[in-house]
Amino acid sequence: MPQYHQPEIETMPRDELRALQLERMRESMRNAYDNVAVFRERFDEAGLTPDDLTCLEDLAKFPFVVKQDMRDAYPFGMFARGNEDVARIHASSGTTGQATVVGHTATDLENWGDCFARGIAMVGGTADSTIQVSYGYGLFTGGLGAHAGGEAVGCTVIPTSSGNTKRQVQMMKDCNTDILACTPSYALLIADTAREMGYDPAVDFPISACICGAEPASENMRQEIADKLGVQYCDVYGLSEIMGPGVAMECAERGGLHIAEDHFYCEIIDPDTLEVLPDGEWGELVITTLTRECSPLVRYRTRDVTRIVDEPCACGRTHRKIDRLRGRTDDMLIIRGVNVFPSQIEQVITGFPEIAAQYQIILTTKGALDHVELQVETVPEYAFDEVRKLEELKGRLAAELKSNLQVSVEIKIVEPKTIERSMGKAKRVIDLREGMQR
Repeated sequence: MPQYHQPEIETMPRDELRALQLERMRESMRNAYDNVAVFRERFDEAGLTPDDLTCLEDLAKFPFVVKQDMRDAYPFGMFARGNEDVARIHASSGTTGQATVVGHTATDLENWGDCFARGIAMVGGTADSTIQVSYGYGLFTGGLGAHAGGEAVGCTVIPTSSGNTKRQVQMMKDCNTDILACTPSYALLIADTAREMGYDPAVDFPISACICGAEPASENMRQEIADKLGVQYCDVYGLSEIMGPGVAMECAERGGLHIAEDHFYCEIIDPDTLEVLPDGEWGELVITTLTRECSPLVRYRTRDVTRIVDEPCACGRTHRKIDRLRGRTDDMLIIRGVNVFPSQIEQVITGFPEIAAQYQIILTTKGALDHVELQVETVPEYAFDEVRKLEELKGRLAAELKSNLQVSVEIKIVEPKTIERSMGKAKRVIDLREGMQR
């Protein structure tokens, strides 16, 4: 195993791990109940106290919390610690409502670094590695989370943040970066920019791994990143309300993302009935923190759609996995009565070698009907001026989307580099339908 691997935790027998989870869950629930008014009120309304948790399955009795609860408690209503114990504050952008504010004690920050460090180890990272962190730094948790993971491993950390892509490429080459951490869309932009600068990253750079998160990526997009950079692709899952990146990380077996189960307990629920689903079934991910001191959360509804994979992994780790996200329950598009996730559209797009991974979905209303326009780019080497070929490509893509999604999509194929690139989370959906605000 790589240098940072923690066998006493990551390969702990399941019965011992469950006992540890129960012990920590009871402590975390008591912390939440005693120190956060929202939890005390919700538990009291349900006629429950932390003492009613006698086994892990008892968690299903307790009420959920959602993002709106955190917005309503802005800024410090969900904190279980006073300012003297808060080492750092992170917050969401607040672009779709009041920002959510999350506090971290020094211990919380140390645990966060350890969680992300496990993913660095999964891609072969050691103290000899150089990790270039091209996530944004600041209130967004991505940059500082990856940074802490690199320092926990003992890596040389290059805090490039996002932006100035040509300089990013030059730093990768000159400083011998072997691990890149960024969003999938930015990884592709870095790879394409390197090629425009005359480099072949897979040949000219020593980079061996890319740790990507913060936005969904199809299997084809993941493979394109792996091929263009010549790397092992590692998917990282996290969200600022729970901690940040590192809640779950993908090992080399690529069969899902190992949850840091000593720090988080995951359930899958039916988003309509709210009933807990058995392992293997798809539904909404719900997370309870086990070690968070400042911002404990009990049964937080993430809105992310996945499933729990409870099968032995060849890597030797015993922590269960979540599958790669299928979408979100709150960004699911209902188009003419059909449920569609943007990730489904991306999966179709990336099956066409003539089309680049950049795309945008524009939703409008024509009369009483929803209208969907999909803007995609051709790859640079495609003969864009050959009208007949372009129309034939448009027809094939429209037919494939119709077959997969059961809805008609208007295709607009544009020249390379036309769709705005993102250095953070890509803006994939623009919903201009009447009465809709996304």
